[in-house]
Amino acid sequence: MKNATTVFYVSIILLAGLVFMGIATPTSLEKVTSSIQGVITESFGWYYLLLVSLFVFVCFYLLVSPIGRIKLGKQEDKPEFSRPTWLAMLFSAGVGIGLMFYGTYEPISHYMISSPTGQEGTDQGIKDAMRFTFFHYGIHAWAIYGSIAMVLAYFTFRKGELSLISRTLRPLIGNHADGAVGKAIDVIAVISTVMGVATSLGFGAMQINGGLSYLFDIPSTLTTQTVIILVVTVLFMISALTGLSKGIKILSNLNMGLSAVLLMIVFILGPTLFTLNLFTDTLGAYMQNFINMSFRIAPLNEEGRSWINGWTIFYWAWWIAWAPFVGVFIARVSKGRTIREFVVGVLLVPTLIGFIWFITFGSAAIFTETSGLLSISSLAPEESLFGVLEGFPFGMALSLFAILIIVTFFVTSADSGTFVLGMMTTNGSLNPSTSIKATWGVFLSVTAVALLYSGGLQALQNTMIIAALPFSFIMVLMVASLLKSLKREANELGLGQLSNDRKKMVGKQSTGDVKKAI
Repeated sequence: MKNATTVFYVSIILLAGLVFMGIATPTSLEKVTSSIQGVITESFGWYYLLLVSLFVFVCFYLLVSPIGRIKLGKQEDKPEFSRPTWLAMLFSAGVGIGLMFYGTYEPISHYMISSPTGQEGTDQGIKDAMRFTFFHYGIHAWAIYGSIAMVLAYFTFRKGELSLISRTLRPLIGNHADGAVGKAIDVIAVISTVMGVATSLGFGAMQINGGLSYLFDIPSTLTTQTVIILVVTVLFMISALTGLSKGIKILSNLNMGLSAVLLMIVFILGPTLFTLNLFTDTLGAYMQNFINMSFRIAPLNEEGRSWINGWTIFYWAWWIAWAPFVGVFIARVSKGRTIREFVVGVLLVPTLIGFIWFITFGSAAIFTETSGLLSISSLAPEESLFGVLEGFPFGMALSLFAILIIVTFFVTSADSGTFVLGMMTTNGSLNPSTSIKATWGVFLSVTAVALLYSGGLQALQNTMIIAALPFSFIMVLMVASLLKSLKREANELGLGQLSNDRKKMVGKQSTGDVKKAI
């Protein structure tokens, strides 16, 4: 393997062992992961809530701080991609399949099946359902991604470090970042990334199968899902081998374009006025209850705590497990932007887009349910989107169009995943070799099949939560390392102490003496 490192071989061996267990002893693996997942959610729920809230605070601090003027790169560096393309790429990589899978299912589940406040089937239940959906896909999720991506972009493009998780910790662990400790950190990041991406591929395969089953009575089985994964593997391998500036760029823009078309159709043909009113009310409730939801753990309410474990803790774990993948990818495409522009682009814009998506599809699902047209809540999670679209004019065509979008999101996530894993296992190469990307592409698909085989949706969720915990500790160190380095550089550049005219000149060099930088 060209440029393959120790991290590559160790990660492959460990992951191969997991895949073998999933295929050879699926029941045992499901039991083991369920037990570990239960311990983690019960014992570390408070930790996840505090940790993610910390990331939110750090992002907002850097947004308003004079440090936000510092560039993620040298002063002469210009962004490689236009702003619309940049936003499309990070959004497609960040939550693509999640939007399609949970766009209708999560709101209807919170409303009719299990309410976060115990208000199933009520008007208040509708409001609570949308508020907590916003919460799970809003600022907190993107703060996780943004924090890690900012750390990587800063140390890679401004400090000249290799694009590796371990190298971002140099201010804290010194030369240990180059040795065994650094390699162990990178292996943990790789495993977390594989689990995160494989889980999403599993969701994508299940939903494609769900659509085909709902529309054409094609059996919803592991065999069908395996065939789907194999077909899509061929597609994303073709894209992965064309490179970042071609395959992923084209697919990301295609994703956004197709998704925008579907969004507009559902908005126009759906309960438009109900959607607008509910959006306004939910946005206000989200902002009003932002802090309360951030720290809600329900220590005296067993049912409420169970809901939090199954939804909020699962989501925070999912985003954390995805963080090395999405973080490396966002960092790679964000060179040349200031920290302030980065935070606005990564934290606020995708959050707003996600809100618009969920209110449109969520309100359509709730309206369909309450009007008696079809019981969306009685459908399998992967079929709920197609149940909603069935009630629209040209329902069959819209469902097929939705499947096409899921496939493109599937391909983009896997494509981005192979690229990032290639970077992480070739000593931070910004252009990993074809053989490395191909190897990871096959491995992601095999891992997704193994997880589905060992327990389906529950196995996917269990594995995600387990993989996230060790990497979460590394994330804390990464953010601490960034703040330490930024504080030192801010002092060198005199940020916060200079006149406004002189502040405008800050950031002309990565570091160095003040006379050269200002």
